[in-house]
Amino acid sequence: MAALRHWLNAEDDQRLVIETSGSTGRPKRALLSRSAVLASAGSSARAVGHGPWALALPSNYVAGVNVIARSLLAGHDPVVADGATWKAGPRFASFVPTQLARFVADPDAIEVLQELDCILVGGGPVDRSVLAQIRSWGVDVHATYGSSETSGGCVYDGYPLPGVEIALTDDGRIKLAGPMLFDGYLDDPELTAEALVDGWFITSDLGAIAEDGRLTVIGRADDMLISGGVKVPAPAVARRLNEHPDVRAAEVVGLPDPEWGQRVVAVIEGAIELDEARDWVAATCPRTWAPRALVTVEHLPLLANGKVNRAAIRAIAQEA
Repeated sequence: MAALRHWLNAEDDQRLVIETSGSTGRPKRALLSRSAVLASAGSSARAVGHGPWALALPSNYVAGVNVIARSLLAGHDPVVADGATWKAGPRFASFVPTQLARFVADPDAIEVLQELDCILVGGGPVDRSVLAQIRSWGVDVHATYGSSETSGGCVYDGYPLPGVEIALTDDGRIKLAGPMLFDGYLDDPELTAEALVDGWFITSDLGAIAEDGRLTVIGRADDMLISGGVKVPAPAVARRLNEHPDVRAAEVVGLPDPEWGQRVVAVIEGAIELDEARDWVAATCPRTWAPRALVTVEHLPLLANGKVNRAAIRAIAQEA
């Protein structure tokens, strides 16, 4: 915290090196300028307000850095959280979806969450029922979209923050522009050239933009499975499974299959059988999207920053 305070107040051109989560493969090291971090903090403050924050995320990832920076810039040291508990004081907090869902299910944590003025949740798809539950308590909560390369969340509830632009590439990938963009990847000029094109950061996520400008994230480009010749968006299937009352958390991956090309496999925390899962998905999605295999685990594997470890999920599916 002291190092970040010093960096925010310095006048040199030293940049932060933020390692990406590496949830789907090898982590990358993004270079963030001071102006990018300040722009991110300023845009967020204009959208939701500013004040003391609860730090419930690792400080070596961009979400934790943002919490510390936003709290310090508002004149407050962040309050370090122990699980979902902290001393009185913070008005804001940021979580990843799995973390927030577990807090909402914990009776001892509910009262603590209700004391907050605003909650940000990002780093993956958010269960809409969790958002609805928190809003029913009178707490302002926003689903955010962004990455280390954008100094954290820069799209709230589908709409870009002030100064942020969103668009789509010809192949449907989301691209973002604005003063919060990173300067490139450390010691990787080729990857930098692929990611930063004409002032835009080209993400690996597929999206759609409505007429009112609202962005919907469909999922990662490499999460679009081809099973039996049909395109199956794995995140959409996972979102549907997460809506089942007996499912605490679900992820969907594709594994090589001699008949289907890719076999759609669901890895689930909860008590549900394959036939029930297939019927549940088929009730609102094409039946061709329904999982053809199901693996039940006690807990989905998580990374140090609380995000689901997609590489470990795939390994679990392959082993099963």
